[in-house]
Amino acid sequence: MNHYLIHPTPLRPLLIIDSGSGISMVDFITGNAPHLPPDAIAQETPLLQQAAAQLTEYFTGHRRHFTLPLDERGTPFQLRVWAALRQIPYGATRSYKQLAAAVGSPQAFRAVGMANNRNPISIITPCHRVIGSDGALVGYAGGIDIKRSLLDMEKHFSASPHKRCFSQ
Repeated sequence: MNHYLIHPTPLRPLLIIDSGSGISMVDFITGNAPHLPPDAIAQETPLLQQAAAQLTEYFTGHRRHFTLPLDERGTPFQLRVWAALRQIPYGATRSYKQLAAAVGSPQAFRAVGMANNRNPISIITPCHRVIGSDGALVGYAGGIDIKRSLLDMEKHFSASPHKRCFSQ
């Protein structure tokens, strides 16, 4: 059974889904209705409350790493890419080419881009930190404006020495 909540953020509301085994989706809501699994019910679970709290901490500059169980479903290659995404430091970026090298497939930067695009757990698995090799902001399902805002926010909080994070 999937449970979900819609969590407000400074950018756009986020849809968060708890599959019963972990967080299976975090996605910005674009348009009127979120895309939900057929069995999803709007009911807060302790895990959804924890995810919402950690995301609020992230958006206020008090969290750089997430400590939530994830229920990722993808190919072995996608799972490797998503794990590598979570290794990109807060406030930093990597190119698709660098990410491809990090997962042991240096020529597979297009496949890395496709895996990045299919990441179901935005922000927690920070696909927004991947940019073009020329530094251009490219390819973000939530929109380039959201990607830019997330990167700018992380850069701002990284540069503020008085900001203390709960989870370093």
